[in-house]
Amino acid sequence: MTDTATTRPVDPSWISYTHWMYALHALAAVIGISTAAFIATAFVFSIPSIIAVIMNYVKRADVRGTWLDSHFSWQLRTFWWAALWIVVVFVLSAPLVLLLGLGLITMWIGISLVGLWILYRVVRGWLALKDGRAV
Repeated sequence: MTDTATTRPVDPSWISYTHWMYALHALAAVIGISTAAFIATAFVFSIPSIIAVIMNYVKRADVRGTWLDSHFSWQLRTFWWAALWIVVVFVLSAPLVLLLGLGLITMWIGISLVGLWILYRVVRGWLALKDGRAV
């Protein structure tokens, strides 16, 4: 972390706002666990996560230069990398579906791994926020 990140004061409402974004991402993951959807697909395609990403872009400029900036980047990178990996898993698995359903197995494994990675990122980021530190 740079010195400029620690010198700019953090508005307490921004911390609350960031908690709400993590809560929306966590809700999307819970939707994936509790329904027939996967965590990864619910995280990327559900309304709570999409709202969190929009919230992130709306306030991102306000937190530049603070320790919260790392949380905003962390959440956006988690969302967009998850979306990319879901596309990669589907593209690689789709041709394998023709081979005795092997693609369904690779798709399930790939999406499950992305889901575990998402859970790790949401939990790690939210715990860092709770402790008042950058990710």
